[in-house]
Amino acid sequence: MIGPEIDRLIQLLAKLPGLGPRSARRVALHLIKRRDSLMAPLGAALAEAAAGIRTCSVCGNLDSADPCHICTDDRRDPSLLCVVEEVGDLWALERTGAFKGRYHVLGGTLSALEGVGPDDLAIPGLLERAARPEVREVILALNATVGGQTTAHYISDRLAHCDVILTRLAHGVPVGGELDYLDDGTLTAALRARRNV
Repeated sequence: MIGPEIDRLIQLLAKLPGLGPRSARRVALHLIKRRDSLMAPLGAALAEAAAGIRTCSVCGNLDSADPCHICTDDRRDPSLLCVVEEVGDLWALERTGAFKGRYHVLGGTLSALEGVGPDDLAIPGLLERAARPEVREVILALNATVGGQTTAHYISDRLAHCDVILTRLAHGVPVGGELDYLDDGTLTAALRARRNV
């Protein structure tokens, strides 16, 4: 019923996170209807991104420059190193504007079941960066998942000999959260991480 070009477009869109076959059809139709104003510029932007985006050789961020703009920004505090699992986590922290240090993207978490070991991630580079004299604090901003916690424990053990302060993000009740709607793990973490008022 549809041509191979449209079918290929739908198949590729369906591979994007959050889009199933139905959503991909709707997006494809929307793009086709707005060929000149949306589809052509989107295609050009995708081609430019494919040709120009690189992985930063220092921190693992994605940028058009290597080293990335964060790593070369002299206004950032080189004594703070924030460790994240993926680039999306780095972008989420940057959106807040609350962190003014440097980052290190691991590229995932340790997983014995999936065969992901320390050498499959950017952990050796992290250990090297954390041992530098200018680094005073390493912040583990890893997800509160089994993989994130396993990776955090591994990194903690490996950095025990370094002269750095090792911290992690607080876990617990989100701002605006109601206790009755929170899961047991979140409530337990919130109780354990309580502090003076």
